[in-house]
Parts: sequence; C-alpha cells; structure tokens
Amino acid sequence: MLQQIGIETGESSFPPHGFLLATGEGRQLVSFKKNTTIFSQGDATQSVFFVHSGKVKLSVVASNGKEAILGIFDEHKFVGESVLARQLPRMSSAIAITDCLLMRIEKRVMALAIGQDPALATFFVRYLLERNIRHQEDLADQLFNSSEKRLARILTLLAESDKKGVSGGVVPKLSQGTLAEMIGTTRSRVSFFLNRFRELGLIHYNTGDVLHVSSSLLHTVLGEGNSTGRAGGWPR
Repeated sequence: MLQQIGIETGESSFPPHGFLLATGEGRQLVSFKKNTTIFSQGDATQSVFFVHSGKVKLSVVASNGKEAILGIFDEHKFVGESVLARQLPRMSSAIAITDCLLMRIEKRVMALAIGQDPALATFFVRYLLERNIRHQEDLADQLFNSSEKRLARILTLLAESDKKGVSGGVVPKLSQGTLAEMIGTTRSRVSFFLNRFRELGLIHYNTGDVLHVSSSLLHTVLGEGNSTGRAGGWPR
C-alpha cells in the first residue's frame, strides 16, 4: 500500500523573497495543467521550482514498485530543492494536481543568489526549518493517531491555504483510493469516514471538482476524548 511520508500545505508564516516572485536571468514562470508531470524520478537535476499557485504532488516509487507520497505542496513552497545538495538524478516525481504556476530557477542561479543575498538565505533556511517541524508532526501523526484522525488532519491541511473565513476552505477532489493510500488505510474506511464527516456537515463535495472542508473538522474529530461519532465505535 502506498504510504504517506509527509504533506506540505498552508501558506508560510513569512512572505517570500522578491527573487522568487520576479522573472530574470535563470528564472522563468511556467504553467502546468492539472495532471501534468513537472519532473520525473530519474531526471537530471537542473532546476528548483517555487510554487506561485496550485498544488503539486511529490511521490517516489521504490524498486519493488511500491509508491509513497512525499508531500503535497501549495503556494510559496519549493519543489525539487534537493538539487542544491547536488542530488543526481531526481529521487522523486512531481505532478500538478491542479492547474499550477511555478517559478523555475536554474540551480546555479539559486545557489549563487543564496550565497550572495542574506535575506534570501534567511528565507530559505526558515522554510526548511518549518518543513522539518512539519515532517516531525507527520511522523507523530502516522505513529499515534487513528486513521480517521489522520484523514481529518490531511483534509484540514490541504484546505488550510484556501480558507475563506470561518467556513473553511476547498481542496481538489481527490479519489477515495488516493486518500486511503495517503493515510495508510483502506478505501472502504475512507469512504466510511467521509460519509460520517458529510453527515455531520464537516465536508461537502456535491458541487464541482472540489471538496469543501469546514474549519472545525479537525477539532470535531479530535473532540474531547472521542472521535467524531465514536459513541458506537469506529473502525480504526
């Protein structure tokens, strides 16, 4: 079964450096349609990508055919920055799961800019520290939380950057199979949990190609000692 290793969502707590927002030498804005491959596992590492809009899935396939999702990255996130550590070839594949606009930065240009611009270097280091913290949270989530709590957390994280007030946010409508693989459970359990979330008004996905997520989803599922509707006992 595919297993989630990390998920990167939500707008950063600090604004991006201007170098990442404007085109210039070695920097180009590129657009990708939904389901388009940005780069593939095994490709030569030539560029770093900075997400301006949209969501990107990063995944890796092992030699035995098993696949793992390394993260889902949205606005103001880097994709493929391991190129700066001289990683050759790419260890993962990046696919646009929505229409995306990315800044493609040649690795020599990015490395030079970080070395010469303290503000950019600070931004990049803070970003990496935030990601490290998120990875630790992801690991704890996988080790200690039940599957419905992991599902609620992932949906909340995916909606985080799209929140509109107290009503929550929207995320691309992912298949139940994909969600099951991301949290390490079965499709039938995901279907069960999604139906429960919908019955309680915590999500709805009957319009368009998006899933609407209430801002209270994760809080409700965590509850006060009980998960959503666990009076009768949920499968884990």
